[in-house]
Amino acid sequence: MNVLDRVVIEPAAFYVMDRGYIDFRRLRRFTMAGAFFVTRAKRNLHCTVRDKRSVDRTTGLRSDHTIVVEGIKTATLYPEPLRRVAFYDAEHKRRLVFLTNNFALPALTIAGLYKSRWQIELFFKWIKQHLRIKAFFGMSENAVKTQIWIAISVYVLVAIVKKELGVQRSLYEILQVLSVSLFEKMPLLQALHTEIDASEQDADHKQLRLFDL
Repeated sequence: MNVLDRVVIEPAAFYVMDRGYIDFRRLRRFTMAGAFFVTRAKRNLHCTVRDKRSVDRTTGLRSDHTIVVEGIKTATLYPEPLRRVAFYDAEHKRRLVFLTNNFALPALTIAGLYKSRWQIELFFKWIKQHLRIKAFFGMSENAVKTQIWIAISVYVLVAIVKKELGVQRSLYEILQVLSVSLFEKMPLLQALHTEIDASEQDADHKQLRLFDL
């Protein structure tokens, strides 16, 4: 939550975040800066409904309300009206309630913005699972972007090799083979078609064993 204090807010931009970031003092910074936010509402949110708008329930929408938060402290931290949009996710069979300070966009678009956030989550999950990034060598924005782009380029090159050579192994297996065979001199096709699973080899398979002497 404290990271919101360091965010440089751009007017008219949308900031989509999970409900773990709900802090009404910090959220008001977006409103005061002319920016918009979309977040999940907490279940224990106390509020008063000021206005109701009709929704098309066939789209998954359940309600579209204008609210004001209750409580002396909370109402002081965020005195402006908020918009609360309820949506039923039929795919995962769950009801989601969103809070936003934007009253112009259709309610379904508000729900769609939050859904788009999951694509970003899935992208980072894919990076963790597929790219060979053990640690970042630099912490600047340029350093992080450069290392990610290098890793993506390697991944794409391996995908091209897999297709051109007709290799049946998965991309993950090929990357594992290449990582342990990096300093071995052998034809690439031979390394990829070997029956030995390089990822399961003993780390010390080339060392002499004391009790075999």
